[in-house]
Amino acid sequence: MTNKFKKKENCPSLVIHSTDTSFGFGYRKNNNLVSDQLFIKKFDNDLCNNLINDLNKFISRENLHKINKLSVSIGPANFNASRLIVVLARTISQQINCPLDSFSSFEIMAKRIASKNNILTNKKSFWIYKKLKRKGFIAGKYEICQNEKNSSDLVIRETVLPKVFKELESKEMSFEAYYDDKKDLKELLDLSNKNFLNSNLDSWKKVLPIYPISPIN
Repeated sequence: MTNKFKKKENCPSLVIHSTDTSFGFGYRKNNNLVSDQLFIKKFDNDLCNNLINDLNKFISRENLHKINKLSVSIGPANFNASRLIVVLARTISQQINCPLDSFSSFEIMAKRIASKNNILTNKKSFWIYKKLKRKGFIAGKYEICQNEKNSSDLVIRETVLPKVFKELESKEMSFEAYYDDKKDLKELLDLSNKNFLNSNLDSWKKVLPIYPISPIN
């Protein structure tokens, strides 16, 4: 039988995120927003080695072993970066026996996009898309499942995981994806804390990057 973690309200979180051009780490101590520490860096020529080196500079070995919540973005984003950060997150999860959860890049930006466009209606859905260089779109669908007057308290559910479409339904609301390193890292920290409910030790096995297209598309 797989061991389970007991839910802990006060425990540190580590998140790893990547975009089309950058990657970053976020750390939050005791679910306190004031304690947030962020690291953001543009891609370089040796992302594989520098990713680990930068993580070692960002968080001490002692603090890494205290992590109780670990989350990673799985794309769609830069193909190689998505693969590398997922491998890194899975490795950390195994080494420190910490449950791992994941969120698509579009789900992470969904609340920011909904707030910017004043989409506050309960059960209202919309698409987030990214146009491909050749033909078609990568798109995911999102639903506001809680009617809140305060946009900062929006609860949004991903109903369709990002995948390739030839065309988008013109009758439905859709917004182009755009990354914001700092805001997306903070949102990933928020999602990580909210999603931490009795994750199991083998949760890393289920975390895989989203590969909706080939690397050359």
